[in-house]
Amino acid sequence: MSRVRASAAAASPEAMLRKASLARSPKLRAKYARLGLGSPSGMDPSIQAMLLRQLYLSHMEGKSFEEALGVAEQMVSLGVMPDVARQDAARACLGLGLVERAVAELRLASRASPPSRRAFHLWTLGSVLHWSGRTAEAVGVLQRAVRWGTTDRPLYQAQLAIARLAAGEEVTDLEEVRERLRDAPSSRGYGEFLLGELSFTLGDHEAALGYLRAFLRRVTRGRVALSVGLGAEISRARALVGWLEQGRSPSSS
Repeated sequence: MSRVRASAAAASPEAMLRKASLARSPKLRAKYARLGLGSPSGMDPSIQAMLLRQLYLSHMEGKSFEEALGVAEQMVSLGVMPDVARQDAARACLGLGLVERAVAELRLASRASPPSRRAFHLWTLGSVLHWSGRTAEAVGVLQRAVRWGTTDRPLYQAQLAIARLAAGEEVTDLEEVRERLRDAPSSRGYGEFLLGELSFTLGDHEAALGYLRAFLRRVTRGRVALSVGLGAEISRARALVGWLEQGRSPSSS
């Protein structure tokens, strides 16, 4: 009986979740997630949601965005961390080019989220609106993200400043915005893209080149699931790097 119990524990949803989260390939991640989801025993909804998210990530990593969206919709239906599920659905939609659907999912995510995550969802929504050319809408959403933000507020302030510039507004505190972001924990990753944009606008081209190169290295070598939806930023960063390496500015091309 002890061997039976040990075997059951080894194949339990919790064990499969652990294996899926540690898997080194999308194929293995999907395999363990499906084994966990196929368990005949009763399953805690939270464990089920986390297994579905591992399956979602495997689809995203394989760029199977339609399948990823289907899994995200299952996560939404469970009602466990609905804001995270909506955010995941939005990323899959962006992979499919369904920008309006992504915007709708992100609006729902911000409404369903606890206060601690609301700023993140608003920032993501504002970024999508900005890079979709809806800069006036983006400014309003990003202002709300700044109000809700805590640790990552400098990141949201930088995104807001760039959106305001794109909307034709005058922004007089760009140097202060850059300084705050440079000193913040969120200065890496997406923060490097924003620092590159701010540095370029301020005429600090050497710093801009360093930040943008670092951003491109990070996003092009990381998980597909994390870089989906950053197509506009990646294209912008590559264009700026190209211009700066040749000693030119966008206006001179």
